[in-house]
Amino acid sequence: MDAITIEGLTKSYGADWPWRSPIIALSDLSLSVKQGEIYGFLGPNGAGKTTTLKILLGLMRATSGSAYVLGKPAGDVRSREKVGFLPESPYFYDYLTAEEFLGFYGQLAQLDRSNISRRVTELLELVGLSGARTRQLRKFSKGMLQRVGLAQALIHDPELIILDEPMSGLDPIGRKQVRDLILGLRERGKTVFFSSHIISDVEVMCDRVGIVVHGRLLANGRIDELVTHQGAQSVEIVCRDVAIADLPLISARATRVLQQGRQCLIVVASEGMIEEALSEVRKQGGKVVSITPHRGSLEDIFLRQASGAEPNPHIQSRVA
Repeated sequence: MDAITIEGLTKSYGADWPWRSPIIALSDLSLSVKQGEIYGFLGPNGAGKTTTLKILLGLMRATSGSAYVLGKPAGDVRSREKVGFLPESPYFYDYLTAEEFLGFYGQLAQLDRSNISRRVTELLELVGLSGARTRQLRKFSKGMLQRVGLAQALIHDPELIILDEPMSGLDPIGRKQVRDLILGLRERGKTVFFSSHIISDVEVMCDRVGIVVHGRLLANGRIDELVTHQGAQSVEIVCRDVAIADLPLISARATRVLQQGRQCLIVVASEGMIEEALSEVRKQGGKVVSITPHRGSLEDIFLRQASGAEPNPHIQSRVA
């Protein structure tokens, strides 16, 4: 059983208003999240990420399609018993201390007093806030608030943790702290599903990734598979005992050439140009030092998908 299963999920607004076209937030979205993995839901602002999370949590109803959380329909109260959630902009009762804040959420999760006390101590240690347990939240930094927010999502020891833009607004130190916490959750057998528009965080942490743009899922799978599938983006050829001036044909077609003494660097756009470049180098008596294909990154995939997708004329930027 997958932790999350989404099939044909569509969400539109204003379909019942005859005087205006409907706003499409999600269009036929399908994906699955396996148990024990970290899945990154990547997309620009307004792509439909938060809308998807709200449907999974029962905070919003889909127009069509289906979604299941831990084997139960999304929105079913029983499905939320084993789910922890941290929204993008959580509200904190800033006059409470860290231990009071977590104790309050422990009561909401219907934990008994002894379990609450134990979990508060464990979680404050886990997120590195044991020394701040009696400090009011209004005296916390943004990174500390994000960590105590993550602690509240874990108070009832959920199987699935859903995080909406958990790195948003954090400085590099805060991002590393939260990133380490999320990686630690996977080591403990938890499933993490989080949305983000920060590509580097997704690339470092995630087992699999889905790229959503304009409410549509445009790529889905393991990062290494997605990157390998797109093939080499360029090939770097280093030669010696030859001058760029002696290679007019390949120089005209190369994306970059650089001469240093009798050694030169030639960058061609595709693997198909390698033989042509090598042939010209050998004709001039040059020697090949190295051939290095450079494959694209997750950022290349994301930018290509984001720029290549046709925007839905009815989507609005307020829909996240």
